Amino acid sequence: MERARQSLNPWAIAAIVVSVVVGLALIIGLLTFFLCRDQNRYYNASFLITNVNYSSQYEKQTTEEFRRLSQDIETMISAIFKGSFLNRRYIRSHVFRLSEAVTWGHVNSVLQRRLRTISSPLNIDQSTLSLTELNKERGDNLLNNCCGIRREAFSFTGVERIIGGQRAQEGEWPWQASIQLDGTHRCGASIISNTWLVTAAHCFRGGREPRRWTASFGILLKPPNQRKSVRRIIIHENYSDFLLDHTNDVAVVELASSIEFTNDIHSVCLPEASHVFPVNASCFVTGWGALENDGYSVNHLRQAEVKIISTAICNRREVYGGAITPGMLCAGYLEGQVDACQGDSGGPLVHANSRGIWYLVGIVSWGDECGKENKPGVYTRVTYYRNWIYSKTGI
Repeated sequence: MERARQSLNPWAIAAIVVSVVVGLALIIGLLTFFLCRDQNRYYNASFLITNVNYSSQYEKQTTEEFRRLSQDIETMISAIFKGSFLNRRYIRSHVFRLSEAVTWGHVNSVLQRRLRTISSPLNIDQSTLSLTELNKERGDNLLNNCCGIRREAFSFTGVERIIGGQRAQEGEWPWQASIQLDGTHRCGASIISNTWLVTAAHCFRGGREPRRWTASFGILLKPPNQRKSVRRIIIHENYSDFLLDHTNDVAVVELASSIEFTNDIHSVCLPEASHVFPVNASCFVTGWGALENDGYSVNHLRQAEVKIISTAICNRREVYGGAITPGMLCAGYLEGQVDACQGDSGGPLVHANSRGIWYLVGIVSWGDECGKENKPGVYTRVTYYRNWIYSKTGI
């Protein structure tokens, strides 16, 4: 016999639902880790913010609403620890480094005490504050399932180049994938979920039968960290194989089985369609492409730092003479030298926001040779095709 449901005033129901959603989804679980005797220690902090109205936009990590609120929360947390005796151990809002003597009790006492006195636009209900230490497996899983996060901070010295450039470190670009035709590297790709990759449509000119394709992950082509078979290849309906037509150069690849996300292999964030990456923003392009024009792919992943170039400049007569359409963007340097090359096609162009979260800006598409003066790399603009990607993958 079904139990009778107790009647509630509609206003009360709404208040309860909003409180629960705000408490569990919007109000953050602060994920941090501490280094002690070379072992990671993870802590999860949660608390209720009482002066922010809930919006469904907070459920997606990539929305502007989520980004703004997260920035406010992380700024507050930074101020808490920078004003405490843990200041010298503090790295960033997601990461702390503590000595062996620093314990859960120290962290909890700082949060409890400083939340009472710190000035912040967010009102925290301190009675809801909870701090829990997680085991390494749970901590790793939480981090690895957040898009665009790298395991540790990497320093960049000068301008690295794929052409004659510098090797990437393990875990430096965890979303990088290789797609391979009959076992041979053909193009790069980006992990956007544990079963979906995004790449360039022109990569499949040699064949579109999924059974001939595989994807591998990790910084080495051989031996790979992981390898997966391909279930389905979806190419933009308006893409043409005609060599001179570079429009709609985007495709998504569904894998036959899920990627095991680790510290070194997980997804990049997709920006919202409305997001604007500013001209001259610093980005990184990665791949196993040739070190010179018409050269051969390499076995170890490489990286290059490039700058976004305005479409107006890129469409100048001496550059690409009007060939850059709204679905494309240029990145590199007009003086040349730093560029992607053959074999890098389909790979990621990424940019880190103010929170250190990495977003997919572009997909390596085309260019006039590699590293030539006035011929920067041309990329498929991800924001332009964001809705198309969602329509095919649900991501």
